[in-house]
Amino acid sequence: MISLRLRRLAYASVAAALVAGTLCATAADAATLSVNVSARGNQRSTWQDAFDKFKKANPDVDLKVTYVSEEAYKVQMGGWLATDPPDVVSWHDGERMAYYAQRGLLEDLSSDWSKNGWSQQYASVKDASTYKGKQYAAPLGYDAYGFFYRKDLFEKAGIKGEPKTWDEFLDACKKLKASGVAPIAVAARDSWTLAAWFDYLDLRINGNAFHQQLMAGEIPYTDARVKKVYTAWKTLIDDHYFIDNALSYDLDSIAPFLVNGKASMMLMGTFFSASIPPSVKPQTGFFRFPVIDANVPMAEDGPVNVLLIPAKAKNKADARRLLAFMEQPQINADLAKGWGTLPSNSQAAEPDDEISKVGFQTLSNTKGGIAQFYDRDMQKEMADEGMKAMQQFYSDPSQLDAVLVRLEATRKRIYKK
Repeated sequence: MISLRLRRLAYASVAAALVAGTLCATAADAATLSVNVSARGNQRSTWQDAFDKFKKANPDVDLKVTYVSEEAYKVQMGGWLATDPPDVVSWHDGERMAYYAQRGLLEDLSSDWSKNGWSQQYASVKDASTYKGKQYAAPLGYDAYGFFYRKDLFEKAGIKGEPKTWDEFLDACKKLKASGVAPIAVAARDSWTLAAWFDYLDLRINGNAFHQQLMAGEIPYTDARVKKVYTAWKTLIDDHYFIDNALSYDLDSIAPFLVNGKASMMLMGTFFSASIPPSVKPQTGFFRFPVIDANVPMAEDGPVNVLLIPAKAKNKADARRLLAFMEQPQINADLAKGWGTLPSNSQAAEPDDEISKVGFQTLSNTKGGIAQFYDRDMQKEMADEGMKAMQQFYSDPSQLDAVLVRLEATRKRIYKK
């Protein structure tokens, strides 16, 4: 069983393993590559395998790889881009990418998307890789979010099939509670797990276009549409469909609830499947967050890790060669498999794991857009305050109006709108 305390191996194996690449020519045919990895998992060996394949396919490029520690990379990223950057860096899609694109620090990759067929192969994540109509990112792996559930507990409670609609979901919760099982486990001590709930309720009630406007600070938190999201959430809390004392548990300590059958469902990324022991896996399923409003196109959370070329890069020609290589379907699939994520290339082979297969199909065929997750779509300070407010709301849902008023004051201060 892997440790889940480091937030999401899931929500970002690569996010935790941010890559910085330097393809600066140090001699006529030489280039250097600096890569950031964390100590856990197969991140370094997975990267190295891809680089070895690139060097074999491109023998004229002398690729020299230096691995950089994760924390050092985070500190240096902004300085690199503004002064003397590597030629390839890895980062996150959504607001995190747009932050640097807005400041003119990233190379426009729109021609690469057109020339290399990325618009077709990476159609589901194109919007997340776009800023003001131009593409600045080359996607790597991502994670699908949905409900892990115990099939045997569903059957025992008399639930016939996976809930497809909100009414069916509420009915399943009611039956599970009556059978003596907590319907939903949530690790509310880790505020990002609550953010997943907000994301999905907003995406299903208001749609991705509204969600992205809210993430960009363009919509007041006192807007009736935002309150509608929290009100739907409040119904679940008021009906005691979540485990007791959820704010006491982080993801490490919550995992046994589902494994031991004390709770039946958990909204989480597909990475969580790695923590389910073989003895329980046959009884564990995974389904998409149900439809709430049939008129709202189905959007999903699918945080994407990407490669970027800094605007001040010195060797953009070789940088583009590396990106083109890494974006191939097979390489994209190999990277995702090594990191425990899903390939974002629609032509990549499907994962072997049954749960990952469901997530892959969901994200590959999503028509309503793919969000990057609450704290990647939003400016960091606002995201931090928003997730803190979610914990306050979860602790005392009767304070909903006061929580929204405080969030609105915070939005005005941060975005000055």
